[in-house]
Amino acid sequence: MKVHYINSAKLSLSKIEEIISQSYKIELSDEAKANIINCRSYLDNKIKTHDKPIYGINTGFGSLCNTSVSNDDLEQLQENLVKSHACGMGDEVDSSIVKLMMLLKIQALSYGKSGVCPETVQRLVDFYNLGVIPVVYQLGSLGASGDLAPLAHMTLPLIGMGEVYYNGKKQKAESVIKELNLTALKLKSKEGLALMNGTQFMLAHAVNAVLRGQKIMLGSDKIAALSVDSYLGRIDPFNQNLHIIRPHNGQLETAKNIRELLEGSEIAGQEKKHVQDPYSFRCIPQVHGASKDALAYVKSVVETELNSVTDNPTVFPDEDMILSGGNFHGQPLALAMDFLAIAIAEIGSISERRVYRLISGERGLPPFLVANPGLNSGFMIPQYTAASIVSQNKQLCTPSSVDSISSSNEQEDHVSMGANAATKLLRVVANVERILGIELFAASQALSFREPVKTSPQLQKLVDDFRKSVPLVKDDIVMYEMLHKAEEFVKAV
Repeated sequence: MKVHYINSAKLSLSKIEEIISQSYKIELSDEAKANIINCRSYLDNKIKTHDKPIYGINTGFGSLCNTSVSNDDLEQLQENLVKSHACGMGDEVDSSIVKLMMLLKIQALSYGKSGVCPETVQRLVDFYNLGVIPVVYQLGSLGASGDLAPLAHMTLPLIGMGEVYYNGKKQKAESVIKELNLTALKLKSKEGLALMNGTQFMLAHAVNAVLRGQKIMLGSDKIAALSVDSYLGRIDPFNQNLHIIRPHNGQLETAKNIRELLEGSEIAGQEKKHVQDPYSFRCIPQVHGASKDALAYVKSVVETELNSVTDNPTVFPDEDMILSGGNFHGQPLALAMDFLAIAIAEIGSISERRVYRLISGERGLPPFLVANPGLNSGFMIPQYTAASIVSQNKQLCTPSSVDSISSSNEQEDHVSMGANAATKLLRVVANVERILGIELFAASQALSFREPVKTSPQLQKLVDDFRKSVPLVKDDIVMYEMLHKAEEFVKAV
C-alpha cells in the first residue's frame, strides 16, 4: 500500500496525479499533527481569555458578523452553520472530484492556520482512505466566501448528516458511520467555518482540468500531425527556422513535436503541388502553442493555490493574531479557469476545421471519406457533431469571472463566480476530448486512401492502436458507437 504523508512540502500537480492514479492512502505527518494541535490549543486559550468578538468564532456570519454569540453556544453555532449552508442544487459532482476536494481541504487544514481539532482532520483522512465520498452538488457557490455550499455538503457527513457514496451505493451518512463503528463529530468553535470556507471546490475542478488539459495538448499534436499527413500537408510550416524568430515556448514545442511525429513519413517526403495549406494546418504551432502557454500559466496559479490557506479568519499562533481577510476569494482561480476554457476550446475549434478539410473531397480524398459517396454518407455527420460541440464551447467560454452578484446584505459585495467557471471548464474539456476523437477517426480513415505510401512509424502506431477500438469504415455503420470509442481512446492515451 502506497502512502502519501500530508506535510508542508510543496504539493505539485504531478504529485497529485501520482496520488490519484496509484490510489495512495493518505496520512497526516507528525509535522501536520503538531501544526494542527498547536493552532487549536492557541485558539482554545484565546477564547477563554479574550472578551472581544472574533469573527466566525463567537459571532454570526456574513452580514451577521456584528452579532455576538455566547461561549455556551459556540458548538451549536458551527453545526447550524453547516446545516444552513448546505444549499447545493443541480447535478451531483463526480465522486472523483469530491475525493480530490477532500484531499485539498486536508492539505489546507494541515498548515495549522485554521483552528480545527486534529480529530476533525483525521476523520476527513479516514473518509478519504475508506472511500466514504460525500454527495456534493454543482450549483450554489459564488466563489467567495469560498465554496460555501459545496463544502458544506462535504462537511455534513462528518457530523452524521447528508449523504455519501460508499461501496458503490449512495447512502445516508448516518448509517455508513454506524456501519464503520464511528461516531458523528461534534464541531467545536471555528471548525464548521474552517471546513466550509475555502476554494477547494474550484481548485479540485481546476486540478482535474489542468491534468486532462496536459493530455489534450499532447494528444492534439499527435492527431494534428496525422491530419497533416492524411491531407498531404506541407512540412515547411514546422521548420525550426520559422519558430526561433518568434520564440514563444508553446509554439517552439509544438513545431518540434510535429516535426518529430512526421519523421520517417513517406507522405511528408513527397513533393507537393500546392504552395500553401489552410491555416488549420499551417498554423498548428501558433494555435496549439498559444494554448500550451496559457495552460502553463494556469498550472502555475493552480500550484500556488494547492499550497495555500484559503479559509477565514486565519489563526497565527506564533504571532498571537487572528486575522479576518479575504483568502477565500476565488478570483485568481476564476480568471485562470476562464482563460483555460478559452485556450482548450481553441484546440477543439482548429481541430474541427481540419475535420472539415479532410471530408471535403480535396487533394485526392473522396467526399466524406468513403469509397462510394452518395450511397454512403460516410463522415458527413461526424463533422456536424464536431461543429455543434465547437459552437457550444463558444457559449461556455463566456467568462464567469466578469460577473458578480452582491450577497449577504451587501457585506459580500464582490464575488468571483469561480465555481461556475470551474463547472463549465470541465464541460469544455470533455467537449474537446470528443472533438479530438472525431478528428482522429477522420484522419485515420483518410490515411487509408494514401496507401501504399506510408506515414511515419510513430503515427502508424497511433493508427494501429486506434484500430483495436475503431475499425476502418467501408460502408455506412452506426456511427455514434465509433465516436464514443474514439473519445475514450483520446482520454486514455
